[in-house]
Amino acid sequence: MFSESFGQGAGLKKFQSLKAIRIATFLFPPLALVLLWRSHEVRLRRKILGTIYIPIFSVLYVAAILAVLYFQFGIDVVEWRGGYVPAITFHKTLPDYARLESSRARQQKSDASVIRARNFPKPYWTGFRGPNRDGIYAQQAIATNWPKDGLPKLWRQPIGGGYASFSIAEGRAYTIEQRREDEVVTAYDVQNGRELWTHKWQAKFEEGIAGEGPRATPTYDDDKVYAIGGRGEFRCLEADTGKLVWKHDIIIENGGEVLTYGISASALIVDDKVVVNAGGSRDKSVIAYDKKKGAVIWHAQEDKQSYTSPILVTLAGRPQIVNVAFSRVMGLAPENGKLLWQYPWRVLSEQTPTAQPIIIGTNRLVMSGGYGTGCMALELATTANGIEPRMLWRTKNLKNKFTSSIFWNGYIYGLDEDILTCLDAPTGERKWKDGRYGYGQILLTVNPQTKDAHLIVLTSSGELALVKANPNAFEELARFQAIEGKTWNYPAIADGKIFVRNAVEMACYDISPTP
Repeated sequence: MFSESFGQGAGLKKFQSLKAIRIATFLFPPLALVLLWRSHEVRLRRKILGTIYIPIFSVLYVAAILAVLYFQFGIDVVEWRGGYVPAITFHKTLPDYARLESSRARQQKSDASVIRARNFPKPYWTGFRGPNRDGIYAQQAIATNWPKDGLPKLWRQPIGGGYASFSIAEGRAYTIEQRREDEVVTAYDVQNGRELWTHKWQAKFEEGIAGEGPRATPTYDDDKVYAIGGRGEFRCLEADTGKLVWKHDIIIENGGEVLTYGISASALIVDDKVVVNAGGSRDKSVIAYDKKKGAVIWHAQEDKQSYTSPILVTLAGRPQIVNVAFSRVMGLAPENGKLLWQYPWRVLSEQTPTAQPIIIGTNRLVMSGGYGTGCMALELATTANGIEPRMLWRTKNLKNKFTSSIFWNGYIYGLDEDILTCLDAPTGERKWKDGRYGYGQILLTVNPQTKDAHLIVLTSSGELALVKANPNAFEELARFQAIEGKTWNYPAIADGKIFVRNAVEMACYDISPTP
């Protein structure tokens, strides 16, 4: 019966179109081989052979060229940019330390006293993803009529390796970068990009796919900077001078482990404490230190950590630290780390969670993950037994791989893999999906007076794009090349300036409204 259906009769004629053969080849290759074996028609054989062997030959041919370039000439033209297939490029995004050192040698140091005299506004964007770690900038209005050639550039210059973003306060932009064999916390003058001070220690995290350098964005608080290196070195520095106040190795001291792609979670300030993810066992997964003296105040839980940063929110009427570990999301009491609630959360393919939890109401949050995972919404209810979570909905409509989404006015905006997507927050229903931005990062700006909102996307190739935050339709308003190379770092905005960087260069643009 099976042989007859694929013989010379009517059954075979159904598969004689090139479209049917391609479907058979790519979706079910054994069927294509059966067609090839049973067919006696030369024309059909040629179609099947061409469909099977041309793509295979093309892949092998390209692979052979790449192998010759790499093994014979030492030229590596493959770069992972976030997708499942590496990109081919002759301009890999690698730190140019000679260029960086030459640039810094030419700079004239800015006078710290002059910076203090500028009388900057109260510090606003002081840590990862802004004041509330939700990716929203509402300090002042931004320009929405960008010139064709892009926003006015204030400065642009080389930088060391790594994937950290900036914290901005008192006229300085703080970040952490790799400079040869050292991890370096650096303060830059926001007006001209000049290096104000550096604080370094010998350490280097390096990984074959993602590259080298620290990942966690420094946190600013009360004239101090809290920075974590790629291997777990945690230091508190004077924000004005970079002088060391205290330090810990959160991995060695707590029995944790350095994750595959390095330590990425930023420190969180909670009252008089600074909270970090150490990933240790025996109640040493989450550690709270005295932010001034560095003494341990409490330690709790015993999870393997994730790449996400803890956030301080109020849910179900209870202030809490929402933290994402390798296999669960949980709420912790800020005063002692006690577990308030938990819910299982796993990213498929045994991957470690990366995306930040998104708060979508007074008692609701959304988790998202790539590798085909999708996202889910949780609702927290206060009961006689405490806080109990339940799942509201789950969908594949939004898969944050290593970016995080934004919630605004009942809708969630985020990158579904590399395509910008809008979901209805109460239901998870997709409103639209459009615009390819690679594996970049997004934030949202809100005009404090009009409440008009716009998305700013820093693409994985270093472009800045402006998109209306409109749940009814996708509308990109502007796009320009801000920096060159693979860009996975989160942008930062403060006082009308937007700061961007990757592992090669950094830049600052004026995003304040034009008169």
